[in-house]
Amino acid sequence: MTNLVETLLTGDRLSLSRLLTQVENGTEPGHSALDELFVHTGRAHLIGVTGAPGVGKSSLVNKLALHLRKHSQKTIAIIAVDPTSPFTGGAVLGDRVRMRDLAGDPGIFIRSMATRGTLGGLAHATAALTQVFDAAGFDMVLIETVGAGQAEVDIARLAHTTLVVESPDMGDDIQAIKAGILEIADILVINKADRPGLEHTERSLRGMLEMAHPVRHVFHHHGRTEVLASRSADSDQMKPTWIPPILKTIASEGIGIPALAESISSHAQYLAESGDWHQRERFRLENEMDALITASLSAQFRTDLPAGKYDQVFNLVLEHKLSPGEAVRALMNGRRT
Repeated sequence: MTNLVETLLTGDRLSLSRLLTQVENGTEPGHSALDELFVHTGRAHLIGVTGAPGVGKSSLVNKLALHLRKHSQKTIAIIAVDPTSPFTGGAVLGDRVRMRDLAGDPGIFIRSMATRGTLGGLAHATAALTQVFDAAGFDMVLIETVGAGQAEVDIARLAHTTLVVESPDMGDDIQAIKAGILEIADILVINKADRPGLEHTERSLRGMLEMAHPVRHVFHHHGRTEVLASRSADSDQMKPTWIPPILKTIASEGIGIPALAESISSHAQYLAESGDWHQRERFRLENEMDALITASLSAQFRTDLPAGKYDQVFNLVLEHKLSPGEAVRALMNGRRT
C-alpha cells in the first residue's frame, strides 16, 4: 500500500485505480492508505450533482466536465453513484456509457460505484473516494448521486457546492420543496429547458426561493442541530448571503453550460471570501468522523456479544415476545432474556 500511495502522489493512474478499489471495498490496506493520504487532502472543490432520476444529471456532468477541461484546464474526477444491481450488488455503470465523450482525456478520471443499499443517494465509501481523488491532485471532484429523491440531502453534507437539477416535465410543483431539496441547493439547474413547461417550472422555483429561501443550511444530525450559518464567527454582523441562482440548460446540446461553470466558480469564491468553505469542511469532517464512530461501535458491539446471543434475542423479537426496543436494551445491558 505504501508503494501505491507513493506512486499515486506522482500521478500514476493505475495506482489510483487500485487504491480506489481497496478503499471502496473497505479493506484494511484501503484504510491504511486513507490514513497516509489524508495530509495531502483539503484542496479539491467537491461539487455534488443531485436531482430526481431522468432529469439529465449524467449528460449535465458530461458537458460540464468537457467545458471545464477546455476553458480552465482543471483536472476533474467524477464519482458516479449508480443504483445497485439486485443480483450482483454491483453498479449498473450506466453513467460510463453516457460519458464516453470524456474517454481518453488524461485530466479526467471517472469512477462508477454502487450504492449497495445505502439511502440518500450516496454510498458509504463516497467520502473516502473523494479523499483519494483530492490527494491525487484533482482540482474538482464531481459527485453525481443516484437520484433517490427525498433522501438526497446527504450530498449537502459532503459537497462544497450542491447543484440541484430539475426538468420542466417532472410533474408535482411542490415535490422539490417536499423533498427538502431546495434547502440544500447552492445552484438550481432546470435541464431539458427546451421542453414544454419551462416558464411554469422556473416561476414555481423562483416563487419558492423568494418566499422561503433559508439563509442558513440546517441539518439535524445525531440528535443535535448543525447550522451552516451566514453569520460571521466573531461578530453578530450578517455576511453576504448566497441566493441560489436558477439556470437553464440543455445539456445534450451544451446550451447553458458556460453560465453554469461560471456560477460554480462564483460560489467557490463566495465560500472562500465568506469563510463558509472552512465551516463546510468542518461540518463535513465531523459528519464523517461520526459515521465512522457509529460503524466502529456497531462492529465492536457485535464482536463482544457472546456467541449466539444476538440470534437468541432476535428470535424472541421474531416471536413477538420482545419489542425491538426491549431487545436492544437487553443486549446493551448484558441481561439474560
